[in-house]
Amino acid sequence: MTAPVEPRTNGLWRNGDFLRFWLGETLSLLGTQVTNLALPLTAIYAFGATDAQVGLLRFLQLAPYLGLALVFGVWVDRARRRRVMLAANLVRMVLLALIPALSALHVLRMTPLLLIACAIGVASVLFDVSWMSYVPTLVRDPRHYVEASAKMGISSSAADVAGPGLAGVLVSALTAPVALVVDACSYLVSVVSLLLIRTPEPRPARPAMPRRLGVELRDGLAWVFRSPVLRALALVGFCCNFSLVTVWTMFLLYGTHDLHLPATALGGVFATASVGGLIGATVSRRVIRRFPLGRVYLVAQSALVLGPALIPLAAGPRPVMVALFVTSFFTTYLGLGVAGVIIVSLRQTSTPQSMMGRMTAVFRTLLFGGGALGGLTAGLLSDAIGHRGALTVAAVASAAIVVALLVSPVSRLRALPEAVAEPEPAAGPVMAGAATD
Repeated sequence: MTAPVEPRTNGLWRNGDFLRFWLGETLSLLGTQVTNLALPLTAIYAFGATDAQVGLLRFLQLAPYLGLALVFGVWVDRARRRRVMLAANLVRMVLLALIPALSALHVLRMTPLLLIACAIGVASVLFDVSWMSYVPTLVRDPRHYVEASAKMGISSSAADVAGPGLAGVLVSALTAPVALVVDACSYLVSVVSLLLIRTPEPRPARPAMPRRLGVELRDGLAWVFRSPVLRALALVGFCCNFSLVTVWTMFLLYGTHDLHLPATALGGVFATASVGGLIGATVSRRVIRRFPLGRVYLVAQSALVLGPALIPLAAGPRPVMVALFVTSFFTTYLGLGVAGVIIVSLRQTSTPQSMMGRMTAVFRTLLFGGGALGGLTAGLLSDAIGHRGALTVAAVASAAIVVALLVSPVSRLRALPEAVAEPEPAAGPVMAGAATD
């Protein structure tokens, strides 16, 4: 069965609480993009960090997803998510403000920077497993899930466009540590937007039987891996995130050390290319309505994983090389912008609200775990065989993911599945089952 056709109304534009959440998250994502560039540049410029150290920094930012996402996902399913998100953003705001403060006092060193990056990652895990589960509370009508996913995708892509360019300018004008103040301020705005939301969040239902962490972790994993669609999305997502972070980190090292590109140029490459993600997220709803869902997913994801092939092939005059870099990342972000809307919508319709936190946690573990390993691999491989050789290996491995996309059950879907109903309360703790395909 397919989900009802998305209604052609003003939709979420009349939903004030969703708009407030959307605004806060958009600014938060913009600040995060500034940090993604400013934090490694802080390590490179301030401490002369090696390739391996930059890779370790990127790994520690994402490593908490490997160990904590599943546990946090169980906890989030027991709690009101808005309170959790407020606490997580307050922690991230304080930690980010700490970096320029330590730098101004001349006591910032590489080890504290690594520890702060890891602590920020822990708070990010807590927020990320909460917000995707919280959005359905604000949206309420499953027919608007695609619209909500598209709007969040536009925010992410817009942050990808503006963030790196802003980061490059701020790093050049203020130094890398001080540029992080922008991200701290963005989290403050997000906190205020969450405080202004008035939609009541229902207390999670008490199970008929006592909850046990191990059982609930197993239920969350089983829910994802027993569903052909969710399982395919999770495994391909792991590979794609590994590729994205590997290539991004390698290119940052290649551009900084081999090509000697300034921070403004690096930010300009990422910002210009990220327009592709904004275009993809903007047109995604129209494309999904016009073409079979699975075919759109296949084409979009293929663009994402084939884009990195242009980077190691870039040669010739500097303007030509920069143009090829932009084209490569533009292709990747265009595919990501479209595919991201499909992926989030499928995950939300294939999971009941009571399982949403654990489902999100499983995905976050795999997606950001892939990213963490990608960052570490990028640093070690660049150290071992050089930046250009490492980029070649990464591009070939990324292109191989197309094989998995061709056999994925997601690529055969015609439309969005019908939303999965809640399990019967009498069943005790939520039991795993297969989601509707």
